[in-house]
Amino acid sequence: MDLPLSVKIALTSAFVFFMLALITGVWKYRLMTQSEKGQSRYYVDIAHRSSFLYAYAALLLAVFSYLSQFSEWLNTLAVLGSVFFYLAAVLGYVYQGIINKTSNQIRSSIRKEPSSTPMWLTHLFTYSLIVAEIGGALILGLGAMLAIWV
Repeated sequence: MDLPLSVKIALTSAFVFFMLALITGVWKYRLMTQSEKGQSRYYVDIAHRSSFLYAYAALLLAVFSYLSQFSEWLNTLAVLGSVFFYLAAVLGYVYQGIINKTSNQIRSSIRKEPSSTPMWLTHLFTYSLIVAEIGGALILGLGAMLAIWV
């Protein structure tokens, strides 16, 4: 199928996030059945839920990118920036779920607990994520709005 690269990346990302959601759902279920309280680890639950949300977010990016009036290189850059940070966030949640040392990454960083990320790195990552995700969605959304309203 002849689709723009940005759309292909966004659709592939949606598939990957959907599969991550399903796989982390199996992990979550296994932990729930092994727990006396019937609960999974905090960040396993977060990884599971966020994977579903990012799958649908990637679908929105695909639609916006397909409709966008902006250049393909800009659309591709916007998609890549967003999905890179979606994936980085989910993988961070998976890591936290595996090590199971905290239920709050920020609190652990502030307290400088073992295996926590240094606070400056947490801030750098978070601010970069904000710029990439909001910037990418803004570029693609504006490009699509220009196509349908102008």
